Amino acid sequence: MTDNQARPDIEGAEEFEPTGEDSIAERLAGIDDDEAEVRARSLRAGLDDYELDEEDAALLALEPEDYDPDAPLQLDPVLAIVGRPNVGKSTLVNRILGRREAVVEDTPGVTRDRVMYSATWNGRGFTLVDTGGWEHDARGIHARVADQAEIAVDMADAVLLVVDATVGATATDEAIVQMLRKKKKPVILVANKVDDIQNEADASTLWGLGFGQPWPVSALHGRGTGDMLDQALEVLPKFSAHGGLERSGGPRRVALIGRPNVGKSSLLNKLAGSDRVVVDPLAGTTRDPVDEMIELDGRVWRFVDTAGIRRRVHMAQGADFYASLRTQSALEKAEVAVVLLAVDEVLSEQDIRILNLAMESGRALVLAFNKWDLMDDERRKYLEREIEQDLAHVEWAPRVNISALTGWHKDRLTPALDRALESWDTRIPTGRLNAFLGELVAAHPHPVRGGKQPRILFGTQASSRPPKFVLFTTGFLDPGYRRFIQRRLRETFGFEGTPIEVAMRVREKRGKKK
Repeated sequence: MTDNQARPDIEGAEEFEPTGEDSIAERLAGIDDDEAEVRARSLRAGLDDYELDEEDAALLALEPEDYDPDAPLQLDPVLAIVGRPNVGKSTLVNRILGRREAVVEDTPGVTRDRVMYSATWNGRGFTLVDTGGWEHDARGIHARVADQAEIAVDMADAVLLVVDATVGATATDEAIVQMLRKKKKPVILVANKVDDIQNEADASTLWGLGFGQPWPVSALHGRGTGDMLDQALEVLPKFSAHGGLERSGGPRRVALIGRPNVGKSSLLNKLAGSDRVVVDPLAGTTRDPVDEMIELDGRVWRFVDTAGIRRRVHMAQGADFYASLRTQSALEKAEVAVVLLAVDEVLSEQDIRILNLAMESGRALVLAFNKWDLMDDERRKYLEREIEQDLAHVEWAPRVNISALTGWHKDRLTPALDRALESWDTRIPTGRLNAFLGELVAAHPHPVRGGKQPRILFGTQASSRPPKFVLFTTGFLDPGYRRFIQRRLRETFGFEGTPIEVAMRVREKRGKKK
């Protein structure tokens, strides 16, 4: 359970309220590393009395020296789904994911926050990009659909081109085909709405598009999707050719994100000391993300600006799709996100959505409040209330008050980035972690539920970037108690500016299974 996941899925869950004060920090300080390691080895040996699977064994066998913090991060290959409106792209997305994620309605062009999804097929992971999030505009529709598809194709390793087999290839389909031919990416032609064998003749007419065999599927019923995915995995590389973090010795990557016209390009220009990015009062004037190498306090950082898109007249709608796709793409390649919020306006739903995207990405996080120097006392009072209400779930993120226009307080950005990244990189020794858990549980045991009291047998940090912890337990820990553990982890070990994840593995004693 990550910090950002704690809120929606356990809304209203009872919080764990510890009784009385404790001296956990002082008690931990009195335990040296050797003693902590001895305790941890004893607890680890006790786990041998429990039913463990292969994944447990692999996790427990991982030694700290096996972890290379400077190893490059290789991203899963990217598969883009493109096609004109109403061909069933979002239904196919849901079918591939095996769950209802993409919004599906009869009206073409339903916008959604998320356009990138993690998916697996036959044990292999890949990233699915859905291009369904635009709104209908009768003028210039061919260019509109192809333009949106082009953005997704540029970042993809392979493409699923979805065509309605019952209608056949239309002028809009042809516009997309022409664009795909120029891109020279592998294309799997999907003939959708082939619900039974009688309709397969409809699919054969699509050979003329020039992308080889049309794969007949029914996204609605699942027919043929397995064969289609088998073919997709044949052409997808092991890792994406369009992403990945070169960590060794390279500048740390910063995604500068926020809603359109919040001041991202102005801030980037001020940090860079030049008008590197076009700034225009019209919201969303940056079409492509701009990677900018910027020196701050004597060190070089790589900033990715995701200011949005250049809106053409006939593309006034649908900007959310582009902004969301660019934001998610930048976050995948970044190590830390700076979320820019304008203090002269009330925090909007879009601000919160972008913030949640940053948290879900697992990246380190810094909140930058723009135009702070222009704020009067009355607005400051209301803003503090908004922050307390709407941003309580990210109270752990460093806050920087700045002016993108004048550069006021820009020198405070580097220390905030350093704090967030240091926490993101942090790895707690297994002995120290279990000493902390032991002291915490002794002072504040889990409540008894149904006559039983779950125990924490052993804890380990599975990874960092962001820090992820796994607790082996004898029973399910209440969500409120897990959040309590997270809070105390932060109080004890810092973790300012990074999401942390605490997962459970409930295990039974050997021979106890029913």
